[in-house]
Amino acid sequence: MLGARPRTLPAAVVPVLVGTACAWGLADRVDAVKDSFPPQPFWVRGIAALDLLNFALALVVALALQIATNYANDYSDGKRGTDDPTKRVGPPRLVGNGLATAAEVKVAMVLTFLVAGVAGGMLALRVGWELVPAGVAAIAAGYFYTGGPKPYGYLGLGEAFVFTFFGLVATVGSTYVQLNRGRLQLMDGSAWWLSVGAGVVLGCLATALLVVNNLRDIPGDTISGKRTLAVKLGDRRTRFLYVGLMVAPFVLLPMIAGLSGRAGAAPALLPVWLRPIRR
Repeated sequence: MLGARPRTLPAAVVPVLVGTACAWGLADRVDAVKDSFPPQPFWVRGIAALDLLNFALALVVALALQIATNYANDYSDGKRGTDDPTKRVGPPRLVGNGLATAAEVKVAMVLTFLVAGVAGGMLALRVGWELVPAGVAAIAAGYFYTGGPKPYGYLGLGEAFVFTFFGLVATVGSTYVQLNRGRLQLMDGSAWWLSVGAGVVLGCLATALLVVNNLRDIPGDTISGKRTLAVKLGDRRTRFLYVGLMVAPFVLLPMIAGLSGRAGAAPALLPVWLRPIRR
C-alpha cells in the first residue's frame, strides 16, 4: 500500500470519470437512445448510453498503470540510490528505506503492469485494436520514466509524460471507449473538443502534482544527480510553474464548461484553487 502511493491515485481515477462524463453529456446524440419511446429524461438517456463494463475496464487500466509506475519509480530510484533516506525528504520509499527488496518491488511492478495489460486487452477486444499501441506506449512510458539506461524523468521530461498520459490520453481514451464501441461512431468535432479540453485541464492538475512533489525533492535530487525539471528551473521558477499549472485549468474551465452549457460552475471552484497556491 505504501509503494502504491494511495494519495496520488485520484490522478488516475479523475480522468476516467471526466472522460466518461463527456460521453454521458453527449448521450442525447446516440440515435438508439434518442429515438426511444417514450422519451426519457436526460440522465436516463445518459446512463443508458454508457457501457459500464468499458468504464470499469478503463478505471482498472488507469489505476494499474499509476500503481505500476509508482512501483517502477520506487524500484529504479531505489537501485540507483536516488531514494537514499539520508539525502531526501518526504514519504519513505520501499527500496530506499529498506522496507522491501528491489526484487520484491520488481515483482509487484510486473504484476501490476500485467493487470493493466489484461484489462487493456479486454478493452481492445471490445472497442478496437487501435487501443493497443496506446496501451503499449503507456506501459513503456511508465517504466522508462525512471527505469532503463536513460530514464527521461532524470532529463526533466517527467511533466510531459504526466500531462500526456494522465491528462489527454486517459480523458480522451475514456470518452473514446464509450462513444466508439462498435455500433456508435460519434467522436465528431464537438465531442473531441470537449474531451480534449477536459484532458488539458486534468493534465495541468496532474502535472502540478508532480511539480510540487519535485519541488520538495530539489535538494535530494540535486545531490543524487536526478535532473528533474524542478532541479533545472530552481526553487523560485518551479513555484511559478506550479502556480501557472494551477491557474490554467480555471482559465480554460469556463470555455470548456460552455460546450456543455454549464459555464457558471467554474467560479464555484475558486476557493479550492486558491488554497494550494497560497500554501
